Amino acid sequence: MTDMTIRGEAAHDRAAITRVVYAAFLHHPQHAPGALPTEHKIVEALRASGALTLSLVCEERGEIVGHVAFSPVWIEGHLRGWYSLGPVAVRPDRQRAGIGSALIRAGIRQMQEHGAAGFVLVGDPRYYQRFGFAARPELLLENVPAQYFLCLAITGDVPAGRVTFPDAFTVS
Repeated sequence: MTDMTIRGEAAHDRAAITRVVYAAFLHHPQHAPGALPTEHKIVEALRASGALTLSLVCEERGEIVGHVAFSPVWIEGHLRGWYSLGPVAVRPDRQRAGIGSALIRAGIRQMQEHGAAGFVLVGDPRYYQRFGFAARPELLLENVPAQYFLCLAITGDVPAGRVTFPDAFTVS
């Protein structure tokens, strides 16, 4: 792994973050063939709505090569100190170099220091289990197969109920 720095997003990083997130999800297998990514729009909408609780970038030699976002989620209509992890993105030419893992670990650590009770995400269980994420029947996300809706409890038990994300996640 090259010399990398993980730090909070700065205003001058926004265009680079958009480029990295777009590139990371272009031709991603979760999208229909030929569909363009919208994950960069999610990050922009979270930021614009004030729901971007934590936004970290990974820099190598002064260039942004990765990004991760954290935002609050509601469980049964209540904020309970749980957050969404994602999107997480790494520039395609730097994927599989540990950047995404480093961003996720740094973000979870920072959020935990600020009292986060737990995290949810939609993703590949084979990838996210290394961080302790697992599907739990207590938490539900409409229109997402249970095996891909994952959570990581930090404090206490996993609350039961339906999870809703900030409106920014519904951009198209």
